[in-house]
Amino acid sequence: MATTLTPAEAASVAEEKAEAARAAGAAAKSARAAAETIEDEAERAEAMRRVQSLTMAAAQAAQDAAQAAKEKAEVTASAQKAAEVRARSRLEEDGKAAVPMAGRARLRLRHVVLGLSFLICVCAPLAVTAWYLYAVAKDQYASSVGFAVRTEEVGSAIELLGGITELSGSSSSDTDVLYEFIQSQNMVRAINARVDLRVAYHQPSDPVFGIPSDVRIEDVVDYWQRMVKVFYDRASGLIEIRVLAFDPDTAQEIAQAIFDESSDMINQLSAIARSDTTRYARDELNSAIERLKDARGAVTAYRIRTQIIDPVTDIQGRMGLVNSLQTQLAEALIELDLVRRTSPETDPRVVQAERRVEVIRERLAAERKRFSEGGDDESVSYSSLVSEYEGLAVEQEFAEKAYLSALAAFDTAQAEAQRKSRYLATYIDPTVAESSKFPKRMNILGILGAVLFLGWAIAVMVYYSIRDRR
Repeated sequence: MATTLTPAEAASVAEEKAEAARAAGAAAKSARAAAETIEDEAERAEAMRRVQSLTMAAAQAAQDAAQAAKEKAEVTASAQKAAEVRARSRLEEDGKAAVPMAGRARLRLRHVVLGLSFLICVCAPLAVTAWYLYAVAKDQYASSVGFAVRTEEVGSAIELLGGITELSGSSSSDTDVLYEFIQSQNMVRAINARVDLRVAYHQPSDPVFGIPSDVRIEDVVDYWQRMVKVFYDRASGLIEIRVLAFDPDTAQEIAQAIFDESSDMINQLSAIARSDTTRYARDELNSAIERLKDARGAVTAYRIRTQIIDPVTDIQGRMGLVNSLQTQLAEALIELDLVRRTSPETDPRVVQAERRVEVIRERLAAERKRFSEGGDDESVSYSSLVSEYEGLAVEQEFAEKAYLSALAAFDTAQAEAQRKSRYLATYIDPTVAESSKFPKRMNILGILGAVLFLGWAIAVMVYYSIRDRR
């Protein structure tokens, strides 16, 4: 059915089926309500059978409505697909009818303008450049020199004996410093003092590759970047320099001057490194010497003032005297006890023995007082003098140790500075060119032609893209 009906007819059938299903459902619901009100069992059973029949009829009507709705959807989908196919075929027929047949190509004004622009923007500058390079530009000769910064480190006797490690270090490579120096204005000034660069590179007939004779030093530095190329391999530390000039001998002379100035630069770096290595050690040594002099002068002044050469030795002598007095006192007391046992108190021997004991005790007390504050008639006690001497002795000992340490550090710094020798090792001596390799005319023409063509092509594409959008 779905294949023979139109979408409108399928929609009408589906609506009728749905209405019939709703009517059957309403009739079944009314019959059930009426059957529930009947009191007679036989009539109620008959009414319930009719309700079941109506319910089955309503279910069948609902199934028919669902089938009709499904057929309606299928008919609608088929109609839409057929409409799309017809629309697509109509568009294809209209497109074929709109595209005209291509005619014969004809030369138009825009083609002539395009060709003239190519000749003016690409061919003419390229031809002028080729004429200048081959007819006007002077030949340039290259001189190459290659070298590397070497540092010879030979172990010193102090390092071998004492195991003292390296004292100084460098935060940047000497080769990096030299690489920047070669391209700096200082190098240009130094070379210009030896070889007049304004005269060497002045070419009135070649203003593009030459320089005027009255240019400033800043312009000479810019020109130096063009004529002197520095190739630096950071992995191996090798530097190769290519110098261009209008004369092979001039190129070699400039290359030799660059090497000489670079060697002087490395020698200056070595001198600065040696000075930095030893300056601090020398200052520490001078300070230690002054401290030792002051300490020894203080000890000498103390000895002159107190007239005591060595308080330690002097105190040992005094302690010996005290010990001797204690021994004599013990012997005198024993002798006094023996005399008292055999003689009365008025005996002259007892009196003499008692006086001897008293004198020994007084002398012993006097000697002991000299070790404490206020002993004898001296203004300063002996213990204070000993304490002062010990402080001076400790200061002198520290000064001597500091002096020995500073002297060892200074000797090590000197050995370290002497055993490090920086120099330039050449692996390519300044060469003399026999033929001209510069300027590279074909390379210049090729690069210029590519740049001009790309610029012209981009300009043409931009013009046509703007024109097509109007």
